[in-house]
Amino acid sequence: MSRRERIRTARGRDAFNAYYTELYGEDWAAITRAFEAEPMYETLTDGLVKPYHLDVSSAAAARCVPLPSGARVLDLCAAPGGKCLVLATRIDRDGQIVANELSAGRRARLHRVLDEHLPESLRARIRISAHDGRKWGLFEKDAYDVVIADVPCSSERHVYNSEKHLAEWSANRPITLARQAGAFLAAALDACKPGGHVLYCTCALSTDENDGVIERASRRRVFMSVAPGIPAGRPTRFGELVRPDLAGGAGPLFVALLKKPLSSES
Repeated sequence: MSRRERIRTARGRDAFNAYYTELYGEDWAAITRAFEAEPMYETLTDGLVKPYHLDVSSAAAARCVPLPSGARVLDLCAAPGGKCLVLATRIDRDGQIVANELSAGRRARLHRVLDEHLPESLRARIRISAHDGRKWGLFEKDAYDVVIADVPCSSERHVYNSEKHLAEWSANRPITLARQAGAFLAAALDACKPGGHVLYCTCALSTDENDGVIERASRRRVFMSVAPGIPAGRPTRFGELVRPDLAGGAGPLFVALLKKPLSSES
């Protein structure tokens, strides 16, 4: 069995470290030290009735999306709701947000976050739904000015700090999650209007779940990459990656801003 095959089939902390050491080399030690430190949060207050703490890079990601007047926004994986709070304070009075979350438990948390932090005037602009976001594009095509695909991902920071999740980890996890993320991104691109934008995000360091997902999408769909301009974001092929060891504890966060071209731009 080759070294790569041994890494793929192994489980636990040693397998986790071996996998990411292969990706990041000597930098992995610095990344894990940053995982052990306190994350960098921004306290959101503008337009809210109660402060909300959100990773500074996640807040920046929600601010980088262009929002036209009367924007229709779809968030395919909206819980726990931090990005929705930012977007709700950015849309104008004619704007609308559909905040989708399939998981009942996470959807209940989404309700609480929006209900507790938004004034009634902003809360009224958000509708919560409970559909499988991976199938959205089958039913609503070319319907939204902005689609957010903040997809389920490897969440290495969380895994590293959880003995339970570390013990269960294997290299099949990022492969499975990348396949699922690809379905979310395809749905997002299909649901987005021509001329609109898709914001694809993960809190993963796995390249398969980041640029890899977008590269595979580019084989079947047409879009243009736009630099999101995230503070401390390091450019990748299709987006920007915030590494906590290089960003004062913020992240990890991968952000790609994709524009769906008008027919004249294709």
